[in-house]
Amino acid sequence: MGLIAMSERDLQRIEVLSKVVDDRMTLVSAARVLALSERQVRRLLERIRMNGAASIRHKAIGRPSNNRISDGVRDYAVTLVRERYADFGPTLAAEKLAERDGLRVSRETLRSWMVDAGLWLSRKQRRTFHQPRLRREAYGELVQIDGSEHRWFEDRGPPCSLLVFVDDATGKLMQLRFVRSESAFSYFEALALYLKHHGAPVAFYSDKHSVFRVAKKDAKGGQGMTQFGRALSELNIEILCANSSQAKGRVERMNRTLQDRLVKELRLAGICDMETGNAFLPGFMEHYNARFAIVPARCDDLHRPINLAPDRLAEILCKREQRYVGSQLTFSFERQRIMLEETEVTRGLAGRYVETYAYADGRLDVRWKGHSLPYRTFDKNQRVTHAAITENKRLSDVLTYIKERQDQRPTPKVKTNSEKIGYTPRGRKPGRTTDFMNDPAVIARRRQALSDLDAGE
Repeated sequence: MGLIAMSERDLQRIEVLSKVVDDRMTLVSAARVLALSERQVRRLLERIRMNGAASIRHKAIGRPSNNRISDGVRDYAVTLVRERYADFGPTLAAEKLAERDGLRVSRETLRSWMVDAGLWLSRKQRRTFHQPRLRREAYGELVQIDGSEHRWFEDRGPPCSLLVFVDDATGKLMQLRFVRSESAFSYFEALALYLKHHGAPVAFYSDKHSVFRVAKKDAKGGQGMTQFGRALSELNIEILCANSSQAKGRVERMNRTLQDRLVKELRLAGICDMETGNAFLPGFMEHYNARFAIVPARCDDLHRPINLAPDRLAEILCKREQRYVGSQLTFSFERQRIMLEETEVTRGLAGRYVETYAYADGRLDVRWKGHSLPYRTFDKNQRVTHAAITENKRLSDVLTYIKERQDQRPTPKVKTNSEKIGYTPRGRKPGRTTDFMNDPAVIARRRQALSDLDAGE
């Protein structure tokens, strides 16, 4: 006799009923243990005595279901899916089979058929594994950078973004900076502090944010580089973009750690604004690195010193663009009309390109072959471009700016129709019509007129 597969419930029933057969347990006690009626227990005992313990198994085990869909219908459905809906998921394929082919099959039944036919992969089969990447060997060889938008001050202050610089070889926090949002200027500010304290690394490793990578393939300006990328190129620092968040998992995990540890440290210190928070961060980084930074595989420090004058570094860490000068010596910049003052140099610039240097403090410098040109703002219009494409990471900052501009503008006065046509009210008030027959003034005027008429006669 071969092996017989039984469920846990069947095994428990055999064990209890064997005690009843051996007179070690009463029938009433067995019924209570098995949660069955006494009559059902008698039936099970009768089965054991006649056909042995194997008869306890359910009689439907191993038999096809009475409601089973025939193999012909299954083959027909699989054929339709393979020919017409090969790239459909089970849910959509079931809907289309019902709508277009008149074949109604449940979603889960069709899913099992598609899995068996190799037309669909289960969630477990579709799961992808990201192999961990080994750390770089030397300190300063690769620095991962990212921004994390979070309520860092909880309910004590507005949400903001934290720029995080993490060394890949040591896991050391290299630079932290609270900013309103991720932008080129905010990264310029954090990069200047990084270069001042550590020097220039070999490369930065970031995500595909528009600060680091040109999203449009057919972009007209910038030579395929963003403003941040252009600045790094002039500083001889490479920028690499990760293809997934898992690829730069070290800084992603650091963001999660900081959202827990740093938030509590700020709470204990009673810090509720970015300025005080930025003053607190150097001490926090020193304490964190002393506890959690590890020793690199190689003892080399690949940071290079930056031997640049402050003015030269400021010229690199700014937004530089070329603008076409029109026939009236004007050009557009950030929704402003800039007019060059007429000099011997600017007279010949019509139809040429000048270079603009926009700094984080709001200053704008216009240059031609390295010489600064005098200018004045002809038309100011700081309104955000209508229907402008705004990234999620900059949405909070853009909305704050829009609100400030709306508060500065006076509320427009809406004229009524009467004011538009020039109607002037006469002072009458609504109410009952005046009874001129009994009005004393009317009666007095009437009497005066009659007396004048009598006198004339």
